[in-house]
Amino acid sequence: MVEEYSLAATAAVVVVLLLEFCLLRTGLFKRPAYWVTMAIVLGFQVPVDGWLTKLDAPVVLYADWAITGVRVPWDIPVEDFLYGFAMVTAVLLLWERGRLAREQA
Repeated sequence: MVEEYSLAATAAVVVVLLLEFCLLRTGLFKRPAYWVTMAIVLGFQVPVDGWLTKLDAPVVLYADWAITGVRVPWDIPVEDFLYGFAMVTAVLLLWERGRLAREQA
């Protein structure tokens, strides 16, 4: 069966990458500040998501059919990292595109 959350999270990453490389072209991925930002996000995501998804006392439950079952530190489904990357990156890309548009006006 298709893992729905896995598919959606992967599709979100692909859409964000296509958005940047084919449409927006902000150059965000070339900036060290972007990668520092992503490291900060990851630094908060791991303990919070780890607490929410820990298998011994989960707050958030995932249906087995919705995810791959691959879990990295503290039982966090790998899909959560994909989704987090796509969500944060999409916001930053749109923010940057807006800034560039204002500068050109």
